[in-house]
Amino acid sequence: MSPPESPAPRFTTRVRVRYAETDAAGVVYYGNYLTYFEVVRVELLRALGHPITAIEAEGLLLPVVEARLKYLRPARLDDLLQVSVSVESIGPASFAFDYEVSRDGLLLVSGWTRLAVCERDSGRAMPMPVWLRDLFERISTAVEDGS
Repeated sequence: MSPPESPAPRFTTRVRVRYAETDAAGVVYYGNYLTYFEVVRVELLRALGHPITAIEAEGLLLPVVEARLKYLRPARLDDLLQVSVSVESIGPASFAFDYEVSRDGLLLVSGWTRLAVCERDSGRAMPMPVWLRDLFERISTAVEDGS
């Protein structure tokens, strides 16, 4: 019998819920979780020495082309959230991330996004450059906790 597969390494950052991100009841508006996903992606790339500005300077864009979220519990104004990400898959011209948003260890939202690799000038999809594939493979095997 083979040992159970270990979970993918996760990178985590913290996000404080701001007033503008909530509805009249003080609950985080559902669409803002996609912004939290972007925050953790950008921080992950920065922590690995490849800020998004450097990736764009290489002539690439990484647009989100698909997203899924599952809302389990609400986050509220002034909550300090832990937003974590791991690499779910790496394809020939796209890659996917898994996300978790929690508060004090309690899972609030889980999600997933697929991002395409596109030429910055034309916006057209392109094969993933070797250096970017290497970066994502590095992410999927060892990630430092950013919290």
